[in-house]
Amino acid sequence: MKNLNKWLLGLAIVPVSFFVGASHASASQAVSQWYFGLWNCNIDGRPAQMQWYVVDDPQTTCSGGVCSSSSGVRVVGRFSDNRSPWVRLAKRYSNASELGIRYLGNEQDNWYLKYNSNTRLAKGWTTWRGNRYPLQCQKR
Repeated sequence: MKNLNKWLLGLAIVPVSFFVGASHASASQAVSQWYFGLWNCNIDGRPAQMQWYVVDDPQTTCSGGVCSSSSGVRVVGRFSDNRSPWVRLAKRYSNASELGIRYLGNEQDNWYLKYNSNTRLAKGWTTWRGNRYPLQCQKR
């Protein structure tokens, strides 16, 4: 009888897996934004690079021995000042031409860029220890 119950449970799980599997999102399905990609930047006169891209971000939560999983994506940003190691960036907000950035290095701060689609150039500022410094980035 135990084997029959396991067999019947297996039959019930197989069709459900077809429906569950069809709902997975992947990074390749995310809508592209103007700031995605690799940028050549100038930060207060120094060369720099910035990059934004989408990664898969699956989530699993468990409660009382029952787990559920969902799939999704998240935006990842990073910045390298004058060939220094990459530092993580977070998107604070964005719209058709503006990007609010959170610099996640040792001294975290807010940055800003405004994009001109005709020139593919974004201009704005960084902040460090309470002072603003010019930031300009050209999309590659």
